[in-house]
Amino acid sequence: MNRPSSQYEYMSLDDFEELLADKPADEKWELIGGRVVRMMVGARWEHNRICQNISTAMMNVFRRGGSDCRPFQETFWLKERLLDLACFPDVMVRCGALPPDTISIDDPVVLVEVVSKGSAQRDRWEKWGLYQRLPSLQHYVLVERDYLAVDVIDRVEGGFFERPRLGVIGDALRLPAIEFEMTLAEIYRDVIAA
Repeated sequence: MNRPSSQYEYMSLDDFEELLADKPADEKWELIGGRVVRMMVGARWEHNRICQNISTAMMNVFRRGGSDCRPFQETFWLKERLLDLACFPDVMVRCGALPPDTISIDDPVVLVEVVSKGSAQRDRWEKWGLYQRLPSLQHYVLVERDYLAVDVIDRVEGGFFERPRLGVIGDALRLPAIEFEMTLAEIYRDVIAA
């Protein structure tokens, strides 16, 4: 397999899981297409609040509608062995029951990443290159942390389609695959003043 640079460490998902067993609990690591990435532990409060706003709104909609979909936040694994992928999307949605003691999923319907200057390359290119190979994925949502901007990429027949950017406080994020809608005002509540 061609690797873009020798400055990074690459390994399989099996080897990565062995590596994690020897790492301190206060460290956060991801495997992105076989590339080992040490992640920042903790995030700016704005990042956390946006994730909470989205996840809470989703859970409320799912419960009211009797949906079996559930949102998961940054401490729940997305793992896909064939892609050498083990990461923590900011918010992901899976539909259907999970067996007891499940610690990861490989079949999200929606993935949301809150994008900062430091994560843009990874979220928009590296992760997206892998996420789009997940057969279950219907919507990929990129929420800018520092200003009003939400990009949505939908699975359509024959591939994926990127919608025009949402950038006005009254714009609504609509995710038909999970029957979910939320305005940018709600996404950025307590983060960016309207």
